[in-house]
Amino acid sequence: MAHILQTSFLPSTSTLRRAPISASKRRSQSLRVKAKIREIFMPALSSTMTEGKIVSWMKSEGDKLSKGESVVVVESDKADMDVESFHEGFLAAIMVEEGGVAPVGSAIALLAETEDEIAEAKAKSQSSSGIGSAQVVKEKPKQKEELEQAVPAVAPTASSTKTVALGSAVHPASEGGKRIVASPYAKKLAKELKVDLGTVVGTGPLGRIVAKDVEAAAAAASVVAAALPASPAIAAPVASGIELGTVVPFTTMQGAVSRNMVQSLSVPTFRVGYTITTNALDALYKKIKSKGVTMTALLAKATALALAQHPVVNSCCRDGNSFTYNSSINIAVAVAIDGGLITPVLQDADKVDIYTLSRKWKELVDKARAKQLQPHEYNTGTFTLSNLGMFGVDRFDAILPPGTGAIMAVGASQPAVVASKDGRIGMKNQMQVNVTADHRVIYGADLASFLQTLAKIIEDPKDLTLGHER
Repeated sequence: MAHILQTSFLPSTSTLRRAPISASKRRSQSLRVKAKIREIFMPALSSTMTEGKIVSWMKSEGDKLSKGESVVVVESDKADMDVESFHEGFLAAIMVEEGGVAPVGSAIALLAETEDEIAEAKAKSQSSSGIGSAQVVKEKPKQKEELEQAVPAVAPTASSTKTVALGSAVHPASEGGKRIVASPYAKKLAKELKVDLGTVVGTGPLGRIVAKDVEAAAAAASVVAAALPASPAIAAPVASGIELGTVVPFTTMQGAVSRNMVQSLSVPTFRVGYTITTNALDALYKKIKSKGVTMTALLAKATALALAQHPVVNSCCRDGNSFTYNSSINIAVAVAIDGGLITPVLQDADKVDIYTLSRKWKELVDKARAKQLQPHEYNTGTFTLSNLGMFGVDRFDAILPPGTGAIMAVGASQPAVVASKDGRIGMKNQMQVNVTADHRVIYGADLASFLQTLAKIIEDPKDLTLGHER
């Protein structure tokens, strides 16, 4: 759900000064309401978040805000979240525009208690804009120059925004795509309908693009497309939306992934591989697939049952001096999404039945792709699965996520010629798994025993649906 905007007070000319005053004046002034200007800070939406990106402002400067009302959508290192106002007042000045990045705890806007304070708040924001922009911009000067030459600016400067507002009656949302001002749902709808928001004229407050504008644009485009004759085939570009030769900065999520990967280099790891026959698991999957069961849920369930017998593989070392036997078995599963990677967590996977686990997994994937996962849904994993089998990859190694003890890379199940113990030769489906583990707390014998148990569960998967048959 939404998070609360953090605020602090700025001195205001309307506040009472500590000058000597008479008793009568003191009494009359004590009845007056002190107007306040508050700084709205970039909130910390997760324990690992160090900076956030403004996805969209849901309110414009001058708008009245109610307590608990959504004001801005912030992209953290893993998800987009609506952020609510903790106070009533007026959004007086936006200090970080859409697309801008600011450190956690830095001011992104000013909130005035009364309309009379809006002008003063704007003056304060303009006087501190030079300092604020220096704090927000993280890029090196040279890199910024390269970006300006190769890629259009994401958000205009304060001066250019002011020029647009004075020189045109049209909201910046319609100014050739320089600044797209649209509701979060409108942006999501535009992506689904493949509508370029830069060509849409907003009809919402102050020209903001809303859902009905996107739907109208999509309907108009379909009419035009139907009326035009078929054009000759054009060679497809190398990759859609990619301009070769350009320098592109990390997104917030990519930056978080980068930091985690670098952090993992400080952990001494080792890898153990194992071959598992999957004929029985494949047969079970075909039998219960129609009931909504996914292969991911089956693998997560099998892994959780094996971890229950080998708690050391579910442990972790965070301080370099001790290790923790985790009380829950939470299976994190790596999911590739647009612009990054995230690991939704199936909590207590050893205790939840396979049907509930499958429903939960589908829900988590939908939320992950919509960037709506809550922190506890992606940062509480105790063991991680990374599966590239659906791409035909037969084997690979995975990098250990910080704060966990092991991660298992799962390859594709493929037919292979196998000799049985009695010397007979036959065809069996087999998959390769490779576990990367923290050698400070998990040793080779631990992983070998765990993989033997996992293989037994997968090769005789009756326990995966035990007590939950339908």
